[in-house]
Amino acid sequence: MKKASKRASYVAIAAAVSALAVTAHAGPDEDQLTINEEIEIVTEAPAPAHLEGVVDTIYSGWRFRSDETQAMQMDDFDNPGLVGVESAQAAFAAVDGTEGKACADCHNSPEDLAGVKAVYPKWNEEAGEVRTIEMQINDCRTTRMGAEEWKYSGGEMTDMVALMAFVSRGMPVDVAIDGPAQSTWEQGKEIYYTRYGQLELACANCHEDNWGNMIRADHLSQGQINGFPTYRLKNTKLNAVHDRFRGCVRDTMAETFAVGSPEFVALELYVASRGNGLSVEGPSVRN
Repeated sequence: MKKASKRASYVAIAAAVSALAVTAHAGPDEDQLTINEEIEIVTEAPAPAHLEGVVDTIYSGWRFRSDETQAMQMDDFDNPGLVGVESAQAAFAAVDGTEGKACADCHNSPEDLAGVKAVYPKWNEEAGEVRTIEMQINDCRTTRMGAEEWKYSGGEMTDMVALMAFVSRGMPVDVAIDGPAQSTWEQGKEIYYTRYGQLELACANCHEDNWGNMIRADHLSQGQINGFPTYRLKNTKLNAVHDRFRGCVRDTMAETFAVGSPEFVALELYVASRGNGLSVEGPSVRN
């Protein structure tokens, strides 16, 4: 009975999404995000060139949240995601692995890595692949520190990515999609527009066709990921972007890709590029 009820709920959502396709965009609110009254965050920007003819303006998901949720992100004392940042700051300075090194031995301080989060995922010439920041962190841990890999979307990793976002707040997302990264970007684009699962829904059905509309109690955003990792009030923890991807695919009633899989790496590159020009704002707060 429980499974039948859940299926009925998903079917209702799919029907709602289909119905929304004929309605006008309600749009985001007009509020502007400044953190701690000093870090100005760009939450609205002209769409990048590769979205020409698709959307004219891009918006951070912050603009689609309630006033109460927005306020939590405007002050670091109220942002619960900062607990993860503080944990990562301690890990950054801690020696780990057989080489007797900490992150700080190579990078001095987290602030020295300001701007790094803004350009990931990115092509790694030596590895011959597009890497997410999680992949690069684990490479540093294994090859430079002699430490064990962290679980791709585990708490330690997500906290460290949140720290990388934290020191880059306010910097523009600038993900490269040309050159050797282009084939991965094209793969991600194909995934974004592919309908999955028994509900036959694609990322684009919600976040391109229907952003700005209400589906049940949720105000659909453009699905931008400039705020990840994000603290979700729904599950009271920091969430990694691949976990969000996995949840969305699962909600179409499809077999989902694994976190860290080539498919999700490609999708992350494509979705990140849709937000080029917005500010890095993680760790963000969402419902």
